[in-house]
Amino acid sequence: MTVVLPSLVLALLCLLRAGAEVPVQPDFSSEKFAGTWHVAAAASNCSVFLKMKDVMKSSIGIISFTPEGDLAMKLIWPLTDGCQKFELLFQRTGQAGHYMGMSVQEKKDLHVMETDYTHYAFMHEVQQTGQKSSTALQLLMREQDVSPQLLQKFEELIPTMGLTKDMLAILPKTGECQEGCQEGTG
Repeated sequence: MTVVLPSLVLALLCLLRAGAEVPVQPDFSSEKFAGTWHVAAAASNCSVFLKMKDVMKSSIGIISFTPEGDLAMKLIWPLTDGCQKFELLFQRTGQAGHYMGMSVQEKKDLHVMETDYTHYAFMHEVQQTGQKSSTALQLLMREQDVSPQLLQKFEELIPTMGLTKDMLAILPKTGECQEGCQEGTG
């Protein structure tokens, strides 16, 4: 029993570590990644997302980088009563493509898992609020159209991140909130 217990603890630690490892785009380039993206699909175990996923529409994310290398994101979501804008700042970590966001209330861990820079990107985010944690996976597109093959690849990624297909929302295209992409808005 005394030999089994340390082995079991070590095995559990390895599993926890393996579950926490999220791949990041090799040789990530912030210059190529910056610009406008459309959120075409998302999967999350966040209770707020799960309640709203059936009425959500494609949103716009405008990504830029500060001189320090931090990721600045402006999100524009079409809602029934207009366009809601959020501005987020994620600090760079020691790994390109991995960013952290922290506030008094929450901690966010963001990974650009895969991108070709010109068509699509897969982003993974873990949000910790107090004792609660939620995971989100997003399919970003430069254009609102998504190919069936890319959507299938995204759907195959969902269970590898600890999520289930019933947590998936394929967000319909919209022409709403496009004015939020213009220069000088805030």
